[in-house]
Order: sequence, then C-alpha cells, then structure tokens
Amino acid sequence: MAQISGSFSSIVQVQNEYLAGQSKKAAETEAFSFQEVLKQKAATQAGTLKFSKHANERLVSRNITLTGEQVERLQEGVSRAREKGIRESLVLLDNLSFIVNVKNDTVVTALDNHSEQHVFTNIDGAVIA
Repeated sequence: MAQISGSFSSIVQVQNEYLAGQSKKAAETEAFSFQEVLKQKAATQAGTLKFSKHANERLVSRNITLTGEQVERLQEGVSRAREKGIRESLVLLDNLSFIVNVKNDTVVTALDNHSEQHVFTNIDGAVIA
C-alpha cells in the first residue's frame, strides 16, 4: 500500500512505528532495576518525620505547636535512637515528650509537661533532644 499524504497507509506501519518508540523508552527506563528504584525512593523518604493521626489530634488538643528548629531536633533525636537500635522511643524535647516509632519515622503521640500522664509504656529507649 502507498502512504497517503505523509501518513501511514496500514495499521502495521503504525504499530511498528509506535512499538519502536516504546522499546526505546522501555530500554531507557530499564536501566535501573526495581530494587535500585525502591532503594532510591526509600532513601529520599528516610528521615522524613511523619505524625500519626493520633499524634496530630494530641498536638491540637494540647495546644502544642512546633517550630522548624524543634522538628529538626526531634528528627535528630529519632536518628540517634535509630543508631542505638531503639524501635519505640521516648524523645524529650524542651518541655515536650514524644513517643516515636523509629522504624517508620512516625510520631505516635505527643505530651507537654502540663499533662497529667507521665507514665510511658511500650518503649525500649529514650532520647533527650
């Protein structure tokens, strides 16, 4: 079949052209294995402290606001806990207390010194940040 006005004359030509472009893209993206991409993604997310829904509710209900410097110090405390092999940590910061799941970089709950509860359970270490 002849090409019609600069376009393809058969579906086979379209298919060949399209698949040729796709194979080039696939070859470029396959340069990294799934494991490498996963490791890279995990590395960029590591060190990003998250707050659980419960922790956010406690921050609001107890009128606790954190400055950027405090969040940075809290993250440093979590990093120190990780270095020591702590899984669930109490992190003391200024007049605040945080229970943190170190493995998941997640603040589980937050207390201030005005709270009536001062008993911490299910932790395997504490850090003063």
